[in-house]
Amino acid sequence: MSVTSRSESTIPDHMRWFVEARFGMFIHWGLYSLAARGEWMMHQEHIPNDEYALLAKQFNPQHYDPRDWVRVAQDAGMKYMVLTTRHHDGFCLWDSKVSAFSSAKTAAKRDLVAEYAEACHAAGMRMGLYYSLIDWRFPGAMRPMGEPVPPGTDFSAMVEQAHAQVRELMTGYGKVDILWYDGPWPSGIWRSDELNAMACQLQPGIVINDRSDTPGDYGTPEGHIAPESRPWESCMMIGDTWGYNSGDRNNKTPCQILHILLSCVAQGGNLLLNVSPDGDGRIPRDQLDILRPVGDWIRRHSEVIYGGGRSTFSAPGLGWTLAAHGKEYLIPHRWHGSSLTFGWCRKKAKSARVVSTGQIARVEQKDDRVWIHGLPVHAPDPWANPIEIVFQEERS
Repeated sequence: MSVTSRSESTIPDHMRWFVEARFGMFIHWGLYSLAARGEWMMHQEHIPNDEYALLAKQFNPQHYDPRDWVRVAQDAGMKYMVLTTRHHDGFCLWDSKVSAFSSAKTAAKRDLVAEYAEACHAAGMRMGLYYSLIDWRFPGAMRPMGEPVPPGTDFSAMVEQAHAQVRELMTGYGKVDILWYDGPWPSGIWRSDELNAMACQLQPGIVINDRSDTPGDYGTPEGHIAPESRPWESCMMIGDTWGYNSGDRNNKTPCQILHILLSCVAQGGNLLLNVSPDGDGRIPRDQLDILRPVGDWIRRHSEVIYGGGRSTFSAPGLGWTLAAHGKEYLIPHRWHGSSLTFGWCRKKAKSARVVSTGQIARVEQKDDRVWIHGLPVHAPDPWANPIEIVFQEERS
């Protein structure tokens, strides 16, 4: 049986790998990681430029090895990575020719983006670069939330810097798969169409998000799930902060992350899950301990994640339904023992299979009510148990 959603047929060719991938790693890392108070500390504490720049004299990450990060991402079942090359604080993790505020010109004396790009390319990992358009170091750029831009503020130098730095990132690091913008404030000043045309010319086939003051190729709801009719990606934190914060211990469990991922996939979206390495370049142990079992589950049930999307049937209130590679799946929120029942099914079910065990189950149907018999009495997996359901071919 062929299962193709309406949206799948309209996905541009350069986006197909992205919607197949479904799971990626976001990495917030920079000077703020050294202070361990989160990535917005400069703004939240209203730190002057000169005072904040003192961190650059200490930022020399001895344990930074992006090959380790790539291994962690692969072990977690992630298919792409996005690194914050420069956040709103303006500190560049590469050797920018238009800014001295960079890892290459301060204590580290290293182009950290180059090392990251090399690690991704060597491992065959799709590589994304995050770039913040706004730079708080420019006059008028850092102001209280909600406060309007002072009249007469000239942001032309900041805009020129953004164009120059995006050009640098698009030309110095081999193949770039994703350009992940952020911070398009204030709106309307960035010459965004020109900026993205340059990126596409320099990196044919690049995927660009919706945060450059243009719609881009895909949507990026932050901290929540908000499906769109086009490709979309929910970006979420493991804990409560994007950048490393030594006081953040409110981490999601592996089960919670898996359920978020399944909810995204079932609604046609991706999950970009953030990790926050410390100032020395190490992903915290508690985050590693969360990612590892998520990867273990995905390896056992990969057929429902990669290439998964919206299903052509539903089981209201019972669980997620999704389609992947011509097959349909039901993933119950709760296990009900050896039999499972759902209604409002407008298709004729033929058979069922428990993905994790391969066990074949018997299907009974009366009108739109479906019973699946012969399931394990106890849930094979404690977190989620996909069941493949085979339906009769629909006749045209």
